[in-house]
Order: sequence, then structure tokens, then C-alpha cells
Amino acid sequence: MKARLIATGERAPGWVAQGFAEYQKRLSHWLPLELVEIEPGLRGKGRDPRRATEDEGRRVLAALPKNAYVVALDVPGKQLSSAQLAQRLEHWRTQGRDLAFLIGGPEGHAADVAAVADETWSIGPLTLPHMLVRLVVAEQLYRAAAMIANHPYHRA
Repeated sequence: MKARLIATGERAPGWVAQGFAEYQKRLSHWLPLELVEIEPGLRGKGRDPRRATEDEGRRVLAALPKNAYVVALDVPGKQLSSAQLAQRLEHWRTQGRDLAFLIGGPEGHAADVAAVADETWSIGPLTLPHMLVRLVVAEQLYRAAAMIANHPYHRA
């Protein structure tokens, strides 16, 4: 099983890219994680944010691996503890499908993207910079995989 993190936004700050790369490397033997950056839709004065979200949505859908189990990250989604995420990861592994985690743009996911999601996951009610969400998702996936493997990384 492999995972793909499809994230709207480009050029993460160095510290985010470095942190993501560290967890991506740690995850490599348990759950290979690929980052796919999606060009944001055009926003600004006189531009329709709905159209920008729809443009992003088309690019997200094009980046989805075939037959992947799709998990959209969104504030109103289901909140999971680290232990619950480990249980979900174990469940996803039994399905024999690759995973795709989706991070939307400033207005969230396009309706077409939300419609293809098999489930929606919330990392909490806080508003976080989308670039930081990449790092949090990678770390939490690593923590979940470490818990499954009885690795001492998680000590709660």
C-alpha cells in the first residue's frame, strides 16, 4: 500500500518541506508517502473564489491514483485520536488499496472532490495554514504506523 498526499498550494516554506521530508523518509518502509502539489486557483480582486476552487478540484481529481481510498481533510470531518488513526490505517491496509489524502485550498474542497471522498478526516477545529497541515498529516501517519509496528515513537 502506498499513500499520496494531494495538497493545494505550492512552494512550502523550507522548514515545512524539511519536516515533511523527514516524516516521509521515516514512513518509507511502512507507508510510502508521495506529495503532489496542486497549483492554486487564481484569486484576488474581481475573481470568483468558487471558480478558483473548481479549478483546483479538477486538478485534484486528475492527480488521484486509480482505485485509491480517498480521505479528504476538512474541519467538519471526523476527528480521530492517534490511536484511532492507527486503527483506521490498519483497516485501510486490509482493503488492499492505495490511499489518497486531500488538502484543499482556502475555501476548502470543490463539490466534485468532496463527492469522491470515501471519508472525511479533521485534524481538529483549529484553523491552520494549509502548508502546516501537510506536516501534521505526515507526522500523524508516521505515528499511526509506528503504533501498529509497536515502535517506541508513540509513548502515550
